[in-house]
Amino acid sequence: CMTLVSFSGSGPDQGFFRVSEEYTEECNEMTHVVIIDDSPTDLYVLQKILERNGYQVSTAKNAEEGLALVKSVKPALVLMDVVMPGINGFQATRQMSKDPETASIPVIMVTTKDQQTDRIWGMRQGAKEYLTKPVDEAKLLSVVKSVLGG
Repeated sequence: CMTLVSFSGSGPDQGFFRVSEEYTEECNEMTHVVIIDDSPTDLYVLQKILERNGYQVSTAKNAEEGLALVKSVKPALVLMDVVMPGINGFQATRQMSKDPETASIPVIMVTTKDQQTDRIWGMRQGAKEYLTKPVDEAKLLSVVKSVLGG
C-alpha cells in the first residue's frame, strides 16, 4: 500500500495537496483474514487477537455466509470452525479447495474437535493447519504467519 500526495494549483499562491490511498489487490490480500465461526464469543476473541496484531478481519457466523464472503473479499487466509449448523467446516473447506476461485486461499481449522481423526480429516479436506480451542494467542499468531509464508 502506498499513499500518494500530489500538488495542484492554478497560480503561484493558489493550490492544494491531494492525498489519496492507492491499494493494490496484493496489499489487501496480504493481511485480510476471514473468520467463519457460529460462536459469537469465539468470533470476538479471534477477531480481537488478529486486529491487535495488524490484520484486517471480516467475520461470518456460518459456512454459507462465510463462503460467499470469501468469494467476495478474496482474503489471504480463512480461520474455519468445524461444528456449525448447516454446512460444517469440513464441507466448507472442501468446497473452497475444489473451487478455482478460492482454492489458493489457505484455511486453518480452529475447532473444539480435538481427535486425531478430526485433524486428519480436516487436512484431507484442504486445511493447511488445524488448531484446537481454546487457542493460545502466541500459537495462533505463529501458525497464521507460517501459513501466510512469513
